[in-house]
Amino acid sequence: MELKKVALNDLHAKLGAKMIGFAGFNMPVRYSTDTEEHLAVRNGVGVFDVSHMGEFMIKGEKALDLIQRVTSNDASVLTDGKVQYSCLPNQKGGIVDDLLVYRIKENEYMLVVNASNIDKDWAWISQFNNEGAEMIDISNKTSLFAVQGAKAVEAMQSLTEISLADMKYYTFQIAKFAGVENVVISATGYTGAGGFELYVPNESAEIVWNKIFEAGKNFDIKPIGLGARDTLRLEMGYCLYGNDIDDQTSPLEANLGWITKFTKNFTNSENLRKQKEKGVEKLLIGFEMIEKAIPRSHYAVVDSEGNSIGQVTSGTQSPLLKKGIGMAYVKTDFAKVGNEIFVVVRDKAFKAQVIKLPFVKK
Repeated sequence: MELKKVALNDLHAKLGAKMIGFAGFNMPVRYSTDTEEHLAVRNGVGVFDVSHMGEFMIKGEKALDLIQRVTSNDASVLTDGKVQYSCLPNQKGGIVDDLLVYRIKENEYMLVVNASNIDKDWAWISQFNNEGAEMIDISNKTSLFAVQGAKAVEAMQSLTEISLADMKYYTFQIAKFAGVENVVISATGYTGAGGFELYVPNESAEIVWNKIFEAGKNFDIKPIGLGARDTLRLEMGYCLYGNDIDDQTSPLEANLGWITKFTKNFTNSENLRKQKEKGVEKLLIGFEMIEKAIPRSHYAVVDSEGNSIGQVTSGTQSPLLKKGIGMAYVKTDFAKVGNEIFVVVRDKAFKAQVIKLPFVKK
């Protein structure tokens, strides 16, 4: 199947990005090295083109009812300009997708979903839309740039009249940015380094991208690929759909009880409530390697006797901590912070320790 292209596909190729197929899109995985790009974001400022992500507008008097029905978090607490992290539970105890819910105004919301799940999520939400909420898929018309890093506020302030420094985490404003009207400026991101995500119409994408780099020139701004995005999110212990959460993993097993609100009824809420009362048999944990080794997805996790207790879901060599870190599902008895576990790398068990997430404290 032919890969889809983001609006700035050719620009990334000109910048020398290594392009790979990801979630059905031709995407820049790196421009220099993953470590260099990772540290550029942690210490300075970098820009990700994540226009492969999906955006759905949900409008009308029944918009909130539909969102409440399909998501695990309580969207009724949102006020205009607020963002919420949530998930779409399925009927078998797993997760259809994780997503962001934006309240634009009363009766108007934007849902931001993972690129690999756009069609799946649309079909899933649509089947519950019995009350006639208006659903519009704007994914193909929307570009999304994540300007992330310690210097993001300072680097971007000249491009807008709103005070970026005063924007609280998980809030957004719709304003003029880089000369373009009605840009959604969102104080969110997938790196834990601070910064913004900018939702821009495709026709304005190149103008905005170029102005971001002009404004950030004095701050040594760099384009960043998906490789560094993965290591940055892992250092923060953020879940990646398809690795750490999927159709088989429950939000409670994934330590996402905080976005699972039993103050309302939603898909499979009754069974998840029972699971909470009974307790889960496995839990998603963060661990760091004590012995020198790099954990990877699907590596086995064992106890000191060599008995299987779980599996790594995400793992890497942390560019900042310079040690192996990862996340894994393990039997609940082994999930306590401080517990010793072992990760099997090429048939040899290497010692690791369960730690409290995130790996990198803000």
